[in-house]
Amino acid sequence: MTAKSAAAAARATVYGYPRQGPDRELKKAVEGYWRGRVTADALHATAAELRRSNRRQLADAGVHEVPTGDFSYYDHVLDTTVMVGAIPERHRAAVDADAIDGYFAMARGTQEVAPLEMTKWFDTNYHYLVPELGPDTVFTADSTKQVTELKEALTQGLAARPVLVGPVTYLLLAKPAPGVPAVFEPLTLLDRLLPVYAEVLADLRAAGAEWVQLDEPALVQDRTPADLNAAERAYRDLGALTDRPQLLVASYFDRLGDAFPVLAKAPVEGLALDFTDAAAANLDALAAVGGLPGKRLVAGVVNGRNIWINDLQKSLATLGTLLGLADRVDVAASCSLLHVPLDTAAERDIDPQVLRWLAFARQKTAEIVTLAKGLAEGTDTITAELTANRADLASRAGSPITRDPAVRARSEAVTDTDARRSQPYAERAAAQRAHLRLPLLPTTTIGSFPQTGELRTARADLRAGRIDTAGYEERIKAEIQEVVSFQEKTGIDVLVHGEPERNDMVQYFAEQLIGYLATRHGWVQSYGTRYVRPPILAGDISRPEPMTVRWTSYAQSLTEKAVKGMLTGPVTMLAWSFVRDDQPLGDTARQVALALRDEVNDLEAAGTSVIQVDEPALRETLPLRAADRPAYLAWATEAFRLTTSGVRPDTQIHTHMCYAEFGDIVQGIDDLDADVISLEAARSHMQIARELAAHGYPREAGPGVYDIHSPRVPSAEEAAELLRTGLKAIPAERLWVNPDCGLKTRAWPETRASLENLVAAARTVRSELSAS
Repeated sequence: MTAKSAAAAARATVYGYPRQGPDRELKKAVEGYWRGRVTADALHATAAELRRSNRRQLADAGVHEVPTGDFSYYDHVLDTTVMVGAIPERHRAAVDADAIDGYFAMARGTQEVAPLEMTKWFDTNYHYLVPELGPDTVFTADSTKQVTELKEALTQGLAARPVLVGPVTYLLLAKPAPGVPAVFEPLTLLDRLLPVYAEVLADLRAAGAEWVQLDEPALVQDRTPADLNAAERAYRDLGALTDRPQLLVASYFDRLGDAFPVLAKAPVEGLALDFTDAAAANLDALAAVGGLPGKRLVAGVVNGRNIWINDLQKSLATLGTLLGLADRVDVAASCSLLHVPLDTAAERDIDPQVLRWLAFARQKTAEIVTLAKGLAEGTDTITAELTANRADLASRAGSPITRDPAVRARSEAVTDTDARRSQPYAERAAAQRAHLRLPLLPTTTIGSFPQTGELRTARADLRAGRIDTAGYEERIKAEIQEVVSFQEKTGIDVLVHGEPERNDMVQYFAEQLIGYLATRHGWVQSYGTRYVRPPILAGDISRPEPMTVRWTSYAQSLTEKAVKGMLTGPVTMLAWSFVRDDQPLGDTARQVALALRDEVNDLEAAGTSVIQVDEPALRETLPLRAADRPAYLAWATEAFRLTTSGVRPDTQIHTHMCYAEFGDIVQGIDDLDADVISLEAARSHMQIARELAAHGYPREAGPGVYDIHSPRVPSAEEAAELLRTGLKAIPAERLWVNPDCGLKTRAWPETRASLENLVAAARTVRSELSAS
């Protein structure tokens, strides 16, 4: 096909769309079902209507081929586990008894049965449920969900493309099931899994699918020769099937690298590539193999992970370069639009001019359609759109919002000494033990306590003017009093104030920092029914006044025990925001770190002896390619140290991380130079404790013994057994006892019971240690 005919064939498509609905209808229906207020039929009806509405919006916007199968009640990797029949044995009875209840049991657990482990989806803030596989795993096909959702789209008269997690990525994301040796490699099950995918593909073809998308984002990571051989074998075998739709293998989040020639040579009909941050590398790879003659190329030229408007002229130039390198060039976002909010039109509090700089899922869809039209019909057909786009880009570049000379001067004046504690850890530890006088195996929590309905109502009443600030603050004081009193009665050693005044661990700070924008309706799924509103990092960052000192000091006034000051760290402030794309991330991180440093110093001056600076996103922001990691870790760890290094030696600095794989960044964790780190460990059975020990981590650590992302209450003996496991890796004098994460999403009854059991477990193990 000539370049001209390839351009004429250009179509617009997306890989996935936000699931929640404009008013988070899915969240409300699912949580209503969990509470028994919504029937299963009503839940399914809500989900079906959301899917129908999403597809109609996409089609009405001009998308030529809509995705199906991307919708999920909880997580698309869990959906894949159901599709291939890889149900853990402990959940089998629940799934057989009731499919939807069994599905949620795998996601959330029950009082009797633990859930699947949860961790981050590549370098995003989305969490997936980790498949558990072993040498005895038997795969069986269940294409019900995929076929049903395809037929819904076809009934609407739409061209539709089912989207599945690819078999290689599915296995690379999996872990050995409990009881299976850690050396077991799930990828060895590929030959057993491929016939199941073949059956699903045949079912989809029979249902009317012309194309099926198989997502293989794991192939943009560094892969071994064995991994690449598995990918080659998988797509050789799937491509050789006679009873299948055409196959589009999709990659995103980074460059394909060594996997590119493997997929380029595979007997599949199309490839989807990321042409945003990975544009240069993927273009070079295309040129190196002579393009994709006879194949479809889906070009992800609109950033699917950030919210800034696209530079349409730049994207058109990239698309023009691709013409002639494939039989057909289509236009898409770089990944699923799951990672951005739904629609800027709902935002009423952002300046209209600034709002024109932003593109959420619906606006990105419009950009994709505009680019496809310009590619297929010529740029003269989109002159108005190009003119408006240039004006909006220029408006942002020239805005005083984006640059503050004082902030930039302070950042440029930072020295290496500013990012170093005044004394080495051993000396600090001695000073802190003398100052804090904590028992062996000290107990604490991560920070937040349940955000009750009363708290949310008070916050809404304040916004609506139904109560005044004084009334709201009395409600906050009462909540802090209850939290502190409970912790004292329970016997927790280092207390927290519970964070009742905070709406979100990033948004709360962003709303008080100059340079950030906050949305009202910019919800993005983090996991399950947990949605967050990432703030927008629009300009240079500064702190006009203290943000946490008042409430921390109030809590400290209620108790003789130490109360931790609680902050969100600079890397997490970036990772869980939509960051600016007009300067290096490291520069932005330094600005945020300096603002937080002021807060840390003010907390110490107010008498706070323990300060926790959370960095759960340190691992998730790690570049997917090893070659890119040293530079990232250099600025990321410096930003944390810059935040925390201005305090006295006897002030104890904590940090916290959760729900990611930390084994490959233990050196980075060490480089933070925090005095104490708490980490998720309950679902992974203390894996991180073993990894810290293998590294020789010299400081104190609290691997979690209470999984807060499940409603089940762990018994005291269960927590004690996890502690005993942790003690095999971490000496008692350096081991803390804490939950995996904050308790914001939990209810008070389970929180009380779980923390009482946690304290009882610590006391039991202390007694065992003193008796030994």
